[in-house]
Amino acid sequence: MLSLRVASLADTHAVAAAIAALARPGDTIVLAGEMGAGKTAFAQGFGAALGVTEPITSPTFTLVHSYPLGPRRTLHHADLYRLDSTADVADLALDELAEFGGIVLVEWGDVVGGLGEHLEVRLTIDSAHDLDDDLDRDPRDEASDEAGDEAGPSAREIEITASGSTWAGRWERLATALARWRA
Repeated sequence: MLSLRVASLADTHAVAAAIAALARPGDTIVLAGEMGAGKTAFAQGFGAALGVTEPITSPTFTLVHSYPLGPRRTLHHADLYRLDSTADVADLALDELAEFGGIVLVEWGDVVGGLGEHLEVRLTIDSAHDLDDDLDRDPRDEASDEAGDEAGPSAREIEITASGSTWAGRWERLATALARWRA
């Protein structure tokens, strides 16, 4: 496991970019964490690093947004927040999206499980530290904005783990690329 600490939106995007640089077609990357933890902000940094130029938003209601990256690569960004069972996940055929030249980035994938080999990026709010920049909040978490809370979210801790062997050959390069944020 790699344990990281980020202090800004720019740091979150940089961590995402470092992972994106090592991602390859067939990879599934699970983004885990509570509402407002920065999953969508991470997805935005990840997609930008891969060359996505259109806005990346959480596909809460459409479940999957696909972003072509070239003739044989696509970033598929899924949000499983509304799904209740592994059967619902199976219906999305995320493994097939990965199999056919896709990199699959899955928000809330840890909740339903059954995603096979993957890299998990778990984001948590670190209330002991303040952020330099405001991390994007999950669009479903508007309660603090409506209540007039302008303090902004705090720093994030990020834990990265690999399930299966697909990241084993890249693990040392990943650890080196993320060394500046090691907690």
